[in-house]
Amino acid sequence: MTKKKKMKFAWIRPLARFSEISFRDLAISAGPLVLITAIVIAAAYWYVRPAPPDTITIISGPPDSVFQRTAEKYRKILARNRVNLRILPSEGSLENLKKLNDPAVRVDVGFVQGGVSAGVPVEKLVSLGSVFNEPLVIFYRSGTPMNRISGFDGKRLAIGKEGSGTHVLALILLKANGIEPGGASTLLTLSGEDAAKALIEGNIDAAFLMGDSAAPPIMRKLMRTAGIRLLDIAQADAYIRRFPYLNKLDLPMGVFDFDKNIPSKDIHLIGPVVELVARDTLHPALSDLLIETAREVHGGATLLQRTGEFPVPIEHEFRISEDARRFYTSGKGFFYRNLPFWMASLADRTLVFLVPLIILLIPGMKMVPKFYTWRVRSRIYRVYGKLIALERSMLSTPAPEEREEKLKQLDDIETEVNNMKMPLAFADQFYVLRDHIGFVRGRYSNT
Repeated sequence: MTKKKKMKFAWIRPLARFSEISFRDLAISAGPLVLITAIVIAAAYWYVRPAPPDTITIISGPPDSVFQRTAEKYRKILARNRVNLRILPSEGSLENLKKLNDPAVRVDVGFVQGGVSAGVPVEKLVSLGSVFNEPLVIFYRSGTPMNRISGFDGKRLAIGKEGSGTHVLALILLKANGIEPGGASTLLTLSGEDAAKALIEGNIDAAFLMGDSAAPPIMRKLMRTAGIRLLDIAQADAYIRRFPYLNKLDLPMGVFDFDKNIPSKDIHLIGPVVELVARDTLHPALSDLLIETAREVHGGATLLQRTGEFPVPIEHEFRISEDARRFYTSGKGFFYRNLPFWMASLADRTLVFLVPLIILLIPGMKMVPKFYTWRVRSRIYRVYGKLIALERSMLSTPAPEEREEKLKQLDDIETEVNNMKMPLAFADQFYVLRDHIGFVRGRYSNT
């Protein structure tokens, strides 16, 4: 045959091999593998989180507050990863916590100051870590220095607006010192500039300031006002033992004015940590991205913290999420370290599907041919079982009236074999079986 003719009929060979396959047996052989694979795909689709959304909502604080300005920094960084941050304003930490806990409010994450969770369920909320300290500064008017909060009993005190973190913390600390609303002390809901003005004018005796109400310009003004002092809390260590969400903070001597040495000595302060709190349904990839953003925003040094001190996964009032623990321990996954965020998300999800499929398919594909061979041979072995049983009954010298019945049974076996669809790969066994049927017929005919 010429080369041209060989090429012409070359396509017939694969077709002939294809025709040798018993598709029924192949379907039955491969069926379990296909079924298990389908179950794995369905389970992966059900249990593996969907792709991270490209928009998340953070609840921050009042306009132009520290929380709100911080959220704006987050928004710019997240935009680099094609994630849009929607900023929802609020009255402060307490409202943030309540809305995070309310499923009817569309919010994913928010800033929450320590000490405001009393009476609010937090089971479905997790912390992505503490992100910065909020020092509580207490300015008071007095001719002599004081160092204990209990000394404000019977005084006029500005404790911040209702719903604010300052207000909540001031009430907690005052109560711990036996000072409560309705008692001898007068508690006023003044904050920031209003509280500072009232203190300077002598309308109040002390002001609890924290966060936005303790802005550097306000503090400098009060530090330079004659007759107004900053409380150096002598019991700071006791407070942080009693209230785990508080930290002890030291305001260094001369930090506001080196020339005039303001303050004239180190001042011991206390203050709650602010945590980045999220719902426990937050996507792991977004959790990683938010913590990485927090490192960029809060990782630098300030008057009251060292470089790299925040964020930190220390558990206070909220449990640290498992995704956050994993990130702080081992960092981002391989794809998220080496690919853009959107591409890494796609690759990560694809890998979750591919790995179990590969683990199943590689051994499964090896087993299918063996199971297929067993299926085909089992039909031959089944006929051999009938043939051996019939041969034994024939050799027991049956009565003449049974002879015809035995021959009919042998004919039925031969008909069954002739109608059997047998792949060409098993043709040798098929013809050997037919020869054995003829052998049994010949042997029985000679008896």
